[in-house]
Amino acid sequence: MVDSSRVSTFVISILLIVYGSFRSLNMEQESKEKEKEKEKSGNFGTSPNASPNGQTEADNGMQTIDTCQALFLPIGASISLLVMFLFFDSLQMVFAVCTAILATVAFAFLLLPMCQYLLRPCYTNNKISFGCCGRFTPAEIMAFCLSFCIVCIWVLTGHWLLMDALGMGLCVAFIALVRLPSLKVSTLLLVGLLVYDVFWVFFSSYIFSTNVMVKVATRPADNPVGVFAKKLHLSGLVRDAPKLSLPGKLVFPSMHSSGNFSMLGLGDIVMPGLLLCFVLRYDAHRKTLLSGVEVGLPPPATYYSRITYFHCSLIGYFLGLLTATVSSEVFRAAQPALLYLVPFTLLPLVTMAYLKGDLRRMWSEPFRPSPTPKQFMDV
Repeated sequence: MVDSSRVSTFVISILLIVYGSFRSLNMEQESKEKEKEKEKSGNFGTSPNASPNGQTEADNGMQTIDTCQALFLPIGASISLLVMFLFFDSLQMVFAVCTAILATVAFAFLLLPMCQYLLRPCYTNNKISFGCCGRFTPAEIMAFCLSFCIVCIWVLTGHWLLMDALGMGLCVAFIALVRLPSLKVSTLLLVGLLVYDVFWVFFSSYIFSTNVMVKVATRPADNPVGVFAKKLHLSGLVRDAPKLSLPGKLVFPSMHSSGNFSMLGLGDIVMPGLLLCFVLRYDAHRKTLLSGVEVGLPPPATYYSRITYFHCSLIGYFLGLLTATVSSEVFRAAQPALLYLVPFTLLPLVTMAYLKGDLRRMWSEPFRPSPTPKQFMDV
């Protein structure tokens, strides 16, 4: 019988990737529409921060990972993991406060569409100034206030459900706001993180006499409320303040064995999610190229041409997650999920891109506009 916690992990992780990817695509389309409106209004200048596919990153807050960042990100992640492992007791207050701040901003980003919908009857584009903090719309202010309240309740209660909600916000914000520009950068990043995940799960115990990845992921931090109450000699709050399990993972309680949780790291959702977000954007870009506006040719009639890269990668992610779950049950030990997720998402994508003839384009410059064919030949 399949444990419901495993099913919950599968469903939630796939929904987060799908929602984050479509949120990113929607933000990109909105940015393009704003650029067209600026051109129509007479502002034909090109922004220095414009990306190759015509969007301005400074306006939408998105960040593109380049080749250098993709190569050094696993190294930076290893250093961060090692610092958390060696100096956690000394820096746990810093980790807890920084995590709470990031979770507040990310969860506000997750709640923003709902707040915009609720305020739509009285919604205006007028922004309210908060001095040096910037200018924000009423929906953004409402989302931040709700997010701040959720984080405060999580700090006071330490409930796993609220921790999961904050983790979901972090996943969606990262997938929607961070972009991969090409298949080359995607491959470098995912392969490097695969090596990082395998090393710290399988081989760290030979150096540090314990599994560093599992130790850091499961170690709770002291509650900031309890620490401040202790300094102020408020004994009641010290006893009531629970330890905080930082939202670097999604956990779901098992219905068959009380006290046991199914756990999936946020990195196992975010990193494959960046790849799926990239292929979703490429699917949308490819659709415009094959629509007849720029190319004027019908799409190829092969059977696999009807399957999008996003669907192919999403099915691969599900199969990789299923394989990782089966492996953890068989070996009765923590498994590096990226060891299964990266091959199951990357290899089918590369194979399909080769069959469709898009591999060269996706590898280097996937969003380069195709030249418009001439209607008449020059004589």
